[in-house]
Parts: sequence; structure tokens; C-alpha cells
Amino acid sequence: MKAELYTWSSCPFCVGAKKLLERRGIPYVEHVMDGKDAELNEQKRKYNHRTVPIILIDGQFIGGASDLEAMDAQGKLK
Repeated sequence: MKAELYTWSSCPFCVGAKKLLERRGIPYVEHVMDGKDAELNEQKRKYNHRTVPIILIDGQFIGGASDLEAMDAQGKLK
């Protein structure tokens, strides 16, 4: 399992998502979008997601931090 995240460095939800992935031992690639509004807006449109973090697991869009936490609660992060 591998994750990819689009984040802002000061976003508490982004920080929490990264910590959860780290606790579960899931490697991730982080794309910090600070100052990259056009690029972030493109990702938001692509995934039809209005906030950060934008999280993909194994190349599949899963949503944001609350979606990641729900996956974890269901035992799907291993």
C-alpha cells in the first residue's frame, strides 16, 4: 500500500493524515501546494474535492483526512 497526498504545510488535517499513515507504516509521497494555487486548483477539479488534503491510496482517490480516518477505523489501512 502506498499513499499520495496533496497538502498545505500549515493544514492540521494534512498533518494528521500524514501522522496516521506513518503510524500504520504506509509510505507516502507528499506534494506540498503552498504557493501553488493553480496546480492545487487543477487537482481539486481533477478529483472533485474542495479541500486539502487530497489523498490517493494505490493510485485511487479516497478523499480527505476524514475519509482516511474512516478507512483506518474499518481496518482497511494495513
